[in-house]
Amino acid sequence: METGPGYCSAEETVTVGFRGDRSGRAPLTWGQRAIWHAIRRTAPNDHYFNIGRVLPLADRGRPATVAGATAALTALVERHESLRTRLELSADGTEAAQDLAATGSLPVTLARAQDPAEAERTAHALLDRLSATRFAYASEWPVRAALVAVGARVTHAVLVLCHLAADGHGAEVLVRDLRLLVRRGSAGRPPATTPLDLAREQHGETGRRRGAAALEHWESGYRAAPATMFPDPVAAPRAPRFWTGRIVSPALARAVAAVAAAHRVSGSTVLLTAAAVLVAAGQGHRTAAVMPIVGNRTSAAHRDLVTTLSQDGLFILDTGTGTGTTPDTPTFTDLLPTAYRAALRAYRAAVYDPAAWDALGVRLRTETGAEVHPYCCFNDMRLVERPAPPGPAPTAAELAGLRGRTAFGFPATQERVACRYCLHITEEGDALAVSLTADTAYLPPETVRAHLYGIEELIVAAASGRSLPLTGVRDLLETTAAEEVRA
Repeated sequence: METGPGYCSAEETVTVGFRGDRSGRAPLTWGQRAIWHAIRRTAPNDHYFNIGRVLPLADRGRPATVAGATAALTALVERHESLRTRLELSADGTEAAQDLAATGSLPVTLARAQDPAEAERTAHALLDRLSATRFAYASEWPVRAALVAVGARVTHAVLVLCHLAADGHGAEVLVRDLRLLVRRGSAGRPPATTPLDLAREQHGETGRRRGAAALEHWESGYRAAPATMFPDPVAAPRAPRFWTGRIVSPALARAVAAVAAAHRVSGSTVLLTAAAVLVAAGQGHRTAAVMPIVGNRTSAAHRDLVTTLSQDGLFILDTGTGTGTTPDTPTFTDLLPTAYRAALRAYRAAVYDPAAWDALGVRLRTETGAEVHPYCCFNDMRLVERPAPPGPAPTAAELAGLRGRTAFGFPATQERVACRYCLHITEEGDALAVSLTADTAYLPPETVRAHLYGIEELIVAAASGRSLPLTGVRDLLETTAAEEVRA
C-alpha cells in the first residue's frame, strides 16, 4: 500500500496471469520500426509517446467486481498478442525485433476510493502517474493497468500503452474490447491478423515491392519541395525548448464541417491545407511539405488489429505563393481540390520500411549537401470526423459569436521532441482542440500562437464567405504574432 502526494488513500498490486495461444519472434512491423526510431530520437523524454485511456465502468450495466475486471484484463491480454510482445534488442542495441510470449503475469494497481467523485479523481491521477515514465521496452509488458473500486464495485479501468504495442486507433479497440469483456465476458471474434504475421508479410517480397513504390512518391515529393520547412533558427530557444500551444474553438469545429461539405473534401483535408498554407507563407516557400500521420487501416483485416500501423505520409502542396508567384491571386479555398488529391497520394504512400526511408534520406543528403526532412507534422487524432449538422451552414454572425468562446494557452513544455512543428487535432465537447508543439528556436511562442489563431481565421473566414487570398496569409501571421503572448 502506498500513500502520499500523487497516490490514492489505499492501493495494492494484484497479479493478473495470462496464457496465450502461441509464442514467436519476428522483425518489427514497419509501423513499429517507425515509432521505435522516433522513440530513440526522443529519449529520455520518450514517455511523450505513451498512450493512456480511462474507461468508466460504473456508468451503466451490471456492477463490475474486482474478480470480474481482472478476468477481463486476462482475456484482453490473451486476445491481443501485442500486449504480450516485448522488444528484443541485439547486443549492441542497433537491431530490434518483436518477441511474443505465450504466458506471463501483469501487475495491476488496485486503488480504493471512498465515493464516485474520489474514484474519478483517482482514475485520472493514476492515468497521469502511469503515463509519466518511459517503458522498459525489453523487459516490461507494453501495457500498464489499474483498477479503481468503491467498495466491491470497480468504477474505472486505466490503461497506459507503449506506442510499440498500439496507436490511437488500437487504443480505442482495447477500450472497446475491455468494456465488452467486463460487461459480457466476450469481445467477439478475434482480430483477423496479428503483428507477428503482419511483420512477416511486410518483410516478404510483396511487402518490399509495395514499400518501394511508396518511396518513389517520397522521392518525387522531396525533389519538388524545399529541403525543410524551417531551415533557420529565428530566436534563442526557450527553456524548456519545446512549447505546446493549444486553441479550443467551437467556431472552428462548425467552420471546418461547413467548408468540407461545401467543397466536397474531408474536414481533415481542410485543416491540413490551412496548416500547410500558413507554414509555407510564414517561411516564404511556394511549396509546402507536411508529414501527416496516416492510420493505414483501410484493409478490413487491420481495422481491429491492436498494433502500431500509423506511419508518416508526405503531403506536397504548391500554394502558388512565395518565390515565383503567378499573376493570379488564388484564395485558400481554391487550393482545396488540389490539396484533397495530394492528401490521397500521401495516404496511399504511407506504408514502407523505415530503414529504406532512412536510406533515401541519406542518399538525397549526399546528393544535395543538405538534410532533406520537412520537420513539419500533422496528426488528426479523431477516429471519425463529426459531420456537418443538418440544416443550413452557419452564418458569419453565428461563427463570430462562437469565436467569443475560443480559448488559447500554453499547457505544456518539454526539453526534447524530434520535430520542429507538430500539430495535433482532437475534439473537446462541441469544439475542435488544435495543439501545436514547436521548437522555440524556429517558432517562438508568439509564432505558435499566430499559427493556431491563423488556422481558425483562415477556415472561419472561408466558411463566412470571404476566403482569404493566399497573398495575405503572411500578413495574417505577422499581425497575429505581434499581439501579446498569453502564456
